[in-house]
Amino acid sequence: MTALSDSVAYRWLKAGDEGDLDALDDLLHPDVVIHAPGGLSTTSAEGEKAVWRDALAAMPDLRHEVQEVLVDGDTELAWVVVTGTMAASFGGVEGTGGSFRMDQALRVHLRDGKVAEAWEVADVDALRAQVGAPE
Repeated sequence: MTALSDSVAYRWLKAGDEGDLDALDDLLHPDVVIHAPGGLSTTSAEGEKAVWRDALAAMPDLRHEVQEVLVDGDTELAWVVVTGTMAASFGGVEGTGGSFRMDQALRVHLRDGKVAEAWEVADVDALRAQVGAPE
């Protein structure tokens, strides 16, 4: 059984939250494809780093609390609680200064121990409602 902190999904989110974007070089394939809501999909590690830079600028207190990770070979499924404060606009959500708590799920495909492709599902409608941002 894989310990939570050993999963690639956990380490990816932790590095992003901490702003340790250089660590993503060891976790993401250079040509990684991330399918994300809010126009935040990327097709490279550099593109994913840019999304994290923008996210942390908009939500300096952004945190991903990984609740559970299921590992089956080269696939990881993660259940995550995301919290933060929308200090500035990001991903199509207006920066209202409001705080949020949102559920997220990740399906991650690994190749050579790195993220090759991932799908993010997030309750963006709940985030908008909590921060008082228009749809």
